[in-house]
Amino acid sequence: MTLKSFFAVLTVLSLLFILSGVRGVQAQTDWLKKGQETLGNLGSSGDSSNSPSSLLSNADIIAGLTDALIVGTETVVRQLGRADGFNSDPAIHIPLPDSLKPVQSAMKMAGMSGMLDDLELKLNRAAETATPLAKDIFWKAIRAMTLEDARAIYNGPDDAATRYFQGNMTSPLTDAMQPIVANAMSQVGAVRAYDDVMAEYKSLPFVPDVKANLTRYVIEKALGGIFHYVAKEEAAIRNNPAKRSTDILQKVFSAR
Repeated sequence: MTLKSFFAVLTVLSLLFILSGVRGVQAQTDWLKKGQETLGNLGSSGDSSNSPSSLLSNADIIAGLTDALIVGTETVVRQLGRADGFNSDPAIHIPLPDSLKPVQSAMKMAGMSGMLDDLELKLNRAAETATPLAKDIFWKAIRAMTLEDARAIYNGPDDAATRYFQGNMTSPLTDAMQPIVANAMSQVGAVRAYDDVMAEYKSLPFVPDVKANLTRYVIEKALGGIFHYVAKEEAAIRNNPAKRSTDILQKVFSAR
């Protein structure tokens, strides 16, 4: 309880005590007892108006969460948007989609499995190429976060902001990344590699028809890999003061 609040309550109780004088000793005792209970409740009722976290405005919290995601994304983009950022990382390496398993089996039997290995490498290269170009799309989406769930996210688990962002923005991010990944697929030769694989596959006898939307698949896997590491960066910012590289990060996450 603040000093101002204490004196305000004390003044009211004093007036009540004076007015109760005509009611006798018992009435005065009852008023004193009630006053003590009131002061005690105000002092220990969980009024955390002066606690560090409660002094943060919703704007502060949104700014802190936004900065955490932006800083985290920047770090992750540097990590994943380079050669072997996806390909050599077992946690996020992009395998061939399940829809191509019949192709993989048939081509292996025909001694042409190397073509599938090359295609898999190029899918990872496409994700690595597209990731830096998608950074601005991520940042724009991050800055669109509303106040609605700010405190729930702030007081949530270590990856709460990432998971909230992932749940609300995956669909629009997928649409926005479509041309970027499609261009990356062409640039690294994944489209040609797929066409070559399918041409050889269809030349084999008695094989089932197979179709795969590789662009959509790479987007899904690339987003999954990015969110995987952004969640780790968010947890580090929440728990490790050394990771709070901006003033707002220090202000918001030091108050938790």
